[in-house]
Amino acid sequence: MDAGIQDVIERALAEDLGPEGLDATSVALASDAVGSAVVRTRESCRVAGMLVAQGVFERVDASLEVEVLREDGSDAEAGALLLAVRGRAQSILTAERTALNFAQRMCGVATLTRAFVRAANRPEMAVLDTRKTTPGCRALEKEAVVLGGGRNHRMGLFDVVMIKDNHLALWGGGSIVEAVRRARGRFPALKVEVEVDTLDQLREVLVAEPDWVLLDNMGLDELREAVALCGGICGTEASGGITLESVGAVASTGVDAVSVGALTHSAVAIDLGLDVEC
Repeated sequence: MDAGIQDVIERALAEDLGPEGLDATSVALASDAVGSAVVRTRESCRVAGMLVAQGVFERVDASLEVEVLREDGSDAEAGALLLAVRGRAQSILTAERTALNFAQRMCGVATLTRAFVRAANRPEMAVLDTRKTTPGCRALEKEAVVLGGGRNHRMGLFDVVMIKDNHLALWGGGSIVEAVRRARGRFPALKVEVEVDTLDQLREVLVAEPDWVLLDNMGLDELREAVALCGGICGTEASGGITLESVGAVASTGVDAVSVGALTHSAVAIDLGLDVEC
């Protein structure tokens, strides 16, 4: 597990245990009991976050024995056992909520992403996430998108140049073509993507040959024409209010990708539970 995810786990546990690292209930009822527990899903889902949940249990108590029963990226039916843990009952209870919070959230993102990929019904088209993620948890949520069959867009502001209308409005430095050329000159190793919301804007920006264009809130006929205009020049990404009901029609226009903020900002946590036996 990389250092970034370990840091997220540390911060989540600190939030739950406070400055003294205290689980007051478990300490008040402390015993030497050894217990076992299983994490079970109460609804069908795409499994994600099991390795993170394992990391939480092991961070609380390195002596706990944790076994992942369903691998991340697999599908599970309601009632399926996803993870088992054995060791000090007090440690299991201390780790329980933080482990479940991560796993429920990640399973929710992965399951919603799987639904979008299936509804698109076009394997060659990428279903992309966005930066609309829970602060501090982006790496986990974007991992869940991949486990659901989607693909990651940029991780942040640092790895792709994305020129939007607000950038152009505040820059005031010239045309959209000049903006692309300036960005490419400053960061030649990064891909450059430009947001457009009309076909006239698209025709203008294609002169600069960006790597990608973001076709924002265009109708289906506009998207088809945009795909034809961009052929052999740049990739096409449709965005703006794409739903499970509409993604299939958008995919049929031939765009290379759709980006869906809902994958992370609107995913509903999957109902998971932990059952303990002493």
